[in-house]
Amino acid sequence: MARILGVDIPDNKNISISLTYIYGIGPSLVKKILNDTKIDPNKKTNKLSGQELNAIKDYIEKNKIKIEGDLRREIKSNIKRLIDINAYRGIRHIRRLPVRGQRTKTNSRTVRGNVRKTVGSGRRKAASPT
Repeated sequence: MARILGVDIPDNKNISISLTYIYGIGPSLVKKILNDTKIDPNKKTNKLSGQELNAIKDYIEKNKIKIEGDLRREIKSNIKRLIDINAYRGIRHIRRLPVRGQRTKTNSRTVRGNVRKTVGSGRRKAASPT
């Protein structure tokens, strides 16, 4: 496996897909990185030379793209700030409810713990004789 900035990326996939395994790098940023470093996006990761891998690493470092730990830390501090100032979004984070205006009556089952409050046919089953 190739290693870029402390992250293992898969060898058997195109470099355009492999780079998205790095937290903070999505498809649009991959396209920009590969265009600027002049690397073919359809090239497999294991076919890249060390020079091409270094070019990708240098581009990410030179342009100060936040990835992995730094990005996670920044997101965590943003959420902590919202919680500290008692913002509505911070309270939603505390209660582990959807933050961005989604409905909660029917969706957000995973957030609410897969709660299903449905009624059966309305008729109770007769007690079995003992």
